[in-house]
Amino acid sequence: MKSDFHGGMSFDDLKEFLDFKADEYNNPKFIESDPIQLAHRFQRKEDIEIVGFLMATIAWGNRKSIITSGERILTIMEHDPYNFIRDYKPFESAFVHRTFNAEDLHNFFASLKRLYEKDGLEKAFASQEEYPGVLGRIACFREAFTAGSFPDRTQKHISNPLKNSSSKRLNMYLRWMVRNDKKGVDFGIWNSISPSELHLPLDVHTGNVGRKLGLLHRTQNDWKAVAEIQEYLVKMDANDPCKYDFALFGLGAFEGF
Repeated sequence: MKSDFHGGMSFDDLKEFLDFKADEYNNPKFIESDPIQLAHRFQRKEDIEIVGFLMATIAWGNRKSIITSGERILTIMEHDPYNFIRDYKPFESAFVHRTFNAEDLHNFFASLKRLYEKDGLEKAFASQEEYPGVLGRIACFREAFTAGSFPDRTQKHISNPLKNSSSKRLNMYLRWMVRNDKKGVDFGIWNSISPSELHLPLDVHTGNVGRKLGLLHRTQNDWKAVAEIQEYLVKMDANDPCKYDFALFGLGAFEGF
């Protein structure tokens, strides 16, 4: 059977290859070099989802620098994230990670406090009738998180898929919170969202590997590209399409595919 996939592979051969690679990287060893490791220090649901959200927010650039900045945030929160957020009061800080600075961090703390005074972080990702699936959930969260007098300068750190952003970091965060395969990486502590809804956290690695494998033809890493590659991933596993993030990221980041 002729194929558009890498090396002339059939769809079945490519699925078998990516299933193998997903399984290879989806294990606790992956945590050792990944920002998700900081959230794994906690047991309480609220601590995990707060630290995970903040780590996903600053997850761009060198992974070591991301983890270093995450350690600084944990220190600011006195290693007690949920109680820190519940009792949060503005204070002076010199925090900076690339373009995310102390003012942004304050605004994030304040918005998290407001969300937890209501229904919590998970409920902010409510489903929408107008935009079904994860697109609507992210849009709903963004609206809730940036409500009130949320400054314009900080809004750029909350991506908007309705404006064609790939929303890589929020898709990655949802993967962490929702997938529940008990392999030791993702937490699976959110039951209100099905893993079948999850979309690929599209970045340089997953995008480039996806193109080399013939899963993605769009050249920009935007939401249209996310939607395009999602069609293939759903065909491979409709119940858990985001597991292929491990395969595509691992091939790009660790194997230079």
